Amino acid sequence: MYEGPVQDLIDELGRLPGVGPKSAQRIAFHLLSAEAADIARLQDALQKVKEGVVFCDVCGNVSEQETCRICRDARRDPQKVCVVEEPKDVLAIERTREFKGRYHVLGGALDPLSGIGPDQLRIRQLLTRIGEQDVTEVILATDPNTEGEATATYLIRLLRDFPGLTVTRLASGLPMGGDLEFADELTLTRALSGRRAV
Repeated sequence: MYEGPVQDLIDELGRLPGVGPKSAQRIAFHLLSAEAADIARLQDALQKVKEGVVFCDVCGNVSEQETCRICRDARRDPQKVCVVEEPKDVLAIERTREFKGRYHVLGGALDPLSGIGPDQLRIRQLLTRIGEQDVTEVILATDPNTEGEATATYLIRLLRDFPGLTVTRLASGLPMGGDLEFADELTLTRALSGRRAV
Protein backbone atom coordinates (compact mmCIF):
# COMPACT_ATOMS: atom_id res chain seq x y z
CA MET A 1 0.00 0.00 0.00
CA TYR A 2 1.21 3.45 -0.90
CA GLU A 3 0.35 6.71 0.78
CA GLY A 4 -2.74 8.78 0.09
CA PRO A 5 -3.15 10.04 -3.49
CA VAL A 6 -0.87 7.42 -5.05
CA GLN A 7 -2.89 4.55 -3.61
CA ASP A 8 -6.13 6.34 -4.50
CA LEU A 9 -4.96 6.58 -8.12
CA ILE A 10 -3.95 2.89 -8.19
CA ASP A 11 -7.33 1.91 -6.72
CA GLU A 12 -9.26 3.98 -9.30
CA LEU A 13 -7.21 2.65 -12.21
CA GLY A 14 -7.74 -0.89 -10.90
CA ARG A 15 -11.50 -0.41 -11.23
CA LEU A 16 -11.18 -0.05 -15.01
CA PRO A 17 -12.10 -3.16 -17.02
CA GLY A 18 -9.10 -5.26 -17.95
CA VAL A 19 -6.74 -3.41 -15.61
CA GLY A 20 -5.43 -5.61 -12.82
CA PRO A 21 -3.52 -4.48 -9.71
CA LYS A 22 -0.08 -4.70 -11.37
CA SER A 23 -1.20 -2.80 -14.48
CA ALA A 24 -2.87 -0.16 -12.32
CA GLN A 25 0.36 0.29 -10.39
CA ARG A 26 2.42 0.57 -13.61
CA ILE A 27 0.03 3.15 -15.08
CA ALA A 28 -0.02 5.15 -11.85
CA PHE A 29 3.78 5.36 -11.70
CA HIS A 30 3.92 6.22 -15.39
CA LEU A 31 1.53 9.11 -14.74
CA LEU A 32 3.62 10.22 -11.74
CA SER A 33 6.69 10.56 -13.94
CA ALA A 34 4.85 12.10 -16.94
CA GLU A 35 5.23 15.74 -17.97
CA ALA A 36 2.54 18.16 -16.78
CA ALA A 37 1.52 18.79 -20.42
CA ASP A 38 0.89 15.06 -20.95
CA ILE A 39 -1.31 14.91 -17.84
CA ALA A 40 -3.19 18.02 -18.98
CA ARG A 41 -3.89 16.40 -22.40
CA LEU A 42 -5.17 13.25 -20.69
CA GLN A 43 -7.40 15.29 -18.37
CA ASP A 44 -8.69 17.29 -21.35
CA ALA A 45 -9.46 14.12 -23.35
CA LEU A 46 -11.33 12.59 -20.39
CA GLN A 47 -13.30 15.80 -19.87
CA LYS A 48 -14.26 15.99 -23.57
CA VAL A 49 -15.42 12.37 -23.59
CA LYS A 50 -17.56 12.89 -20.50
CA GLU A 51 -19.10 16.16 -21.72
CA GLY A 52 -19.20 15.74 -25.50
CA VAL A 53 -19.96 12.11 -26.28
CA VAL A 54 -23.55 10.86 -26.36
CA PHE A 55 -25.27 7.73 -27.58
CA CYS A 56 -26.95 7.90 -30.99
CA ASP A 57 -30.73 8.30 -30.77
CA VAL A 58 -31.22 5.79 -33.60
CA CYS A 59 -28.70 2.98 -33.08
CA GLY A 60 -27.12 3.53 -29.65
CA ASN A 61 -23.56 3.92 -30.97
CA VAL A 62 -21.26 6.56 -29.46
CA SER A 63 -21.49 9.91 -31.22
CA GLU A 64 -20.69 13.60 -30.90
CA GLN A 65 -24.17 14.45 -32.22
CA GLU A 66 -27.68 13.16 -31.54
CA THR A 67 -27.35 10.88 -34.59
CA CYS A 68 -24.07 9.09 -35.36
CA ARG A 69 -22.21 9.41 -38.67
CA ILE A 70 -23.27 5.89 -39.78
CA CYS A 71 -26.98 6.62 -39.28
CA ARG A 72 -26.57 9.98 -41.08
CA ASP A 73 -24.78 8.39 -44.05
CA ALA A 74 -27.28 8.20 -46.93
CA ARG A 75 -25.05 5.68 -48.73
CA ARG A 76 -25.66 3.06 -46.02
CA ASP A 77 -28.44 0.51 -46.65
CA PRO A 78 -31.20 1.19 -44.07
CA GLN A 79 -32.86 -2.17 -44.86
CA LYS A 80 -29.99 -4.14 -43.30
CA VAL A 81 -29.43 -3.78 -39.55
CA CYS A 82 -26.53 -5.48 -37.76
CA VAL A 83 -27.26 -6.01 -34.06
CA VAL A 84 -24.20 -5.85 -31.79
CA GLU A 85 -23.68 -5.81 -28.04
CA GLU A 86 -21.39 -2.78 -27.59
CA PRO A 87 -20.14 0.24 -29.59
CA LYS A 88 -16.69 -1.38 -29.85
CA ASP A 89 -18.33 -4.19 -31.87
CA VAL A 90 -19.43 -1.63 -34.49
CA LEU A 91 -15.80 -0.67 -34.98
CA ALA A 92 -14.77 -4.32 -35.31
CA ILE A 93 -17.30 -4.91 -38.10
CA GLU A 94 -16.52 -1.59 -39.79
CA ARG A 95 -12.84 -2.60 -40.01
CA THR A 96 -13.84 -5.46 -42.35
CA ARG A 97 -15.32 -2.96 -44.86
CA GLU A 98 -17.82 -5.68 -45.82
CA PHE A 99 -21.02 -4.42 -44.18
CA LYS A 100 -22.76 -1.46 -45.81
CA GLY A 101 -25.92 -1.36 -43.71
CA ARG A 102 -26.76 0.24 -40.37
CA TYR A 103 -26.27 -0.92 -36.78
CA HIS A 104 -28.19 -1.37 -33.57
CA VAL A 105 -26.21 -1.44 -30.31
CA LEU A 106 -27.95 -3.36 -27.52
CA GLY A 107 -25.75 -2.03 -24.72
CA GLY A 108 -24.77 -5.48 -23.49
CA ALA A 109 -26.05 -9.04 -23.51
CA LEU A 110 -28.59 -10.98 -21.48
CA ASP A 111 -27.01 -12.10 -18.23
CA PRO A 112 -29.60 -12.95 -15.56
CA LEU A 113 -26.90 -13.78 -12.99
CA SER A 114 -25.67 -10.18 -13.22
CA GLY A 115 -29.21 -8.77 -13.26
CA ILE A 116 -29.21 -7.90 -16.99
CA GLY A 117 -32.54 -8.80 -18.54
CA PRO A 118 -34.32 -7.62 -21.71
CA ASP A 119 -35.42 -4.37 -20.04
CA GLN A 120 -31.80 -3.34 -19.42
CA LEU A 121 -30.93 -3.67 -23.12
CA ARG A 122 -32.08 -1.67 -26.15
CA ILE A 123 -34.32 -4.51 -27.40
CA ARG A 124 -37.57 -2.51 -27.32
CA GLN A 125 -35.93 0.20 -29.47
CA LEU A 126 -34.84 -2.49 -31.97
CA LEU A 127 -38.36 -3.86 -32.28
CA THR A 128 -39.79 -0.34 -32.71
CA ARG A 129 -37.18 0.45 -35.34
CA ILE A 130 -37.94 -2.70 -37.34
CA GLY A 131 -41.68 -2.05 -37.10
CA GLU A 132 -41.41 1.58 -38.25
CA GLN A 133 -38.69 1.28 -40.89
CA ASP A 134 -38.46 -0.91 -43.98
CA VAL A 135 -35.91 -3.33 -42.51
CA THR A 136 -35.57 -6.55 -44.54
CA GLU A 137 -32.62 -8.24 -42.77
CA VAL A 138 -31.37 -8.29 -39.21
CA ILE A 139 -27.89 -9.71 -38.73
CA LEU A 140 -27.27 -10.92 -35.18
CA ALA A 141 -23.61 -10.27 -34.35
CA THR A 142 -23.59 -10.97 -30.63
CA ASP A 143 -20.51 -12.54 -29.06
CA PRO A 144 -20.14 -16.33 -29.43
CA ASN A 145 -20.28 -16.92 -25.67
CA THR A 146 -23.08 -18.04 -23.33
CA GLU A 147 -24.55 -14.53 -22.88
CA GLY A 148 -24.27 -13.68 -26.60
CA GLU A 149 -25.90 -16.96 -27.62
CA ALA A 150 -28.74 -16.45 -25.11
CA THR A 151 -29.28 -12.92 -26.45
CA ALA A 152 -29.32 -14.11 -30.07
CA THR A 153 -31.77 -16.92 -29.25
CA TYR A 154 -34.05 -14.49 -27.43
CA LEU A 155 -33.97 -12.03 -30.35
CA ILE A 156 -34.65 -14.77 -32.90
CA ARG A 157 -37.85 -15.68 -31.02
CA LEU A 158 -38.97 -12.04 -31.00
CA LEU A 159 -38.06 -11.29 -34.61
CA ARG A 160 -39.66 -14.32 -36.25
CA ASP A 161 -43.07 -12.59 -35.97
CA PHE A 162 -42.10 -9.78 -38.37
CA PRO A 163 -43.38 -10.60 -41.88
CA GLY A 164 -40.76 -10.45 -44.65
CA LEU A 165 -37.86 -10.09 -42.22
CA THR A 166 -34.80 -12.30 -42.68
CA VAL A 167 -32.83 -12.96 -39.49
CA THR A 168 -29.25 -14.16 -39.92
CA ARG A 169 -26.44 -14.94 -37.48
CA LEU A 170 -22.74 -14.38 -38.04
CA ALA A 171 -21.01 -17.63 -38.91
CA SER A 172 -18.42 -18.77 -36.44
CA GLY A 173 -15.92 -21.53 -36.46
CA LEU A 174 -12.23 -22.26 -36.61
CA PRO A 175 -9.77 -19.36 -36.71
CA MET A 176 -7.30 -19.12 -39.58
CA GLY A 177 -4.00 -20.71 -38.61
CA GLY A 178 -5.55 -22.64 -35.72
CA ASP A 179 -5.01 -26.33 -35.03
CA LEU A 180 -8.06 -28.56 -35.13
CA GLU A 181 -6.91 -30.56 -32.11
CA PHE A 182 -6.98 -27.45 -29.88
CA ALA A 183 -10.48 -26.30 -30.87
CA ASP A 184 -13.17 -26.71 -28.23
CA GLU A 185 -16.32 -28.73 -28.87
CA LEU A 186 -18.64 -25.72 -29.27
CA THR A 187 -16.33 -24.15 -31.87
CA LEU A 188 -16.12 -27.41 -33.82
CA THR A 189 -19.89 -27.89 -33.62
CA ARG A 190 -20.50 -24.36 -34.97
CA ALA A 191 -17.89 -24.88 -37.69
CA LEU A 192 -19.53 -28.13 -38.80
CA SER A 193 -23.08 -26.75 -38.76
CA GLY A 194 -21.99 -23.58 -40.58
CA ARG A 195 -20.13 -25.41 -43.35
CA ARG A 196 -20.85 -24.47 -46.96
CA ALA A 197 -20.36 -26.04 -50.35
CA VAL A 198 -17.10 -25.33 -52.18
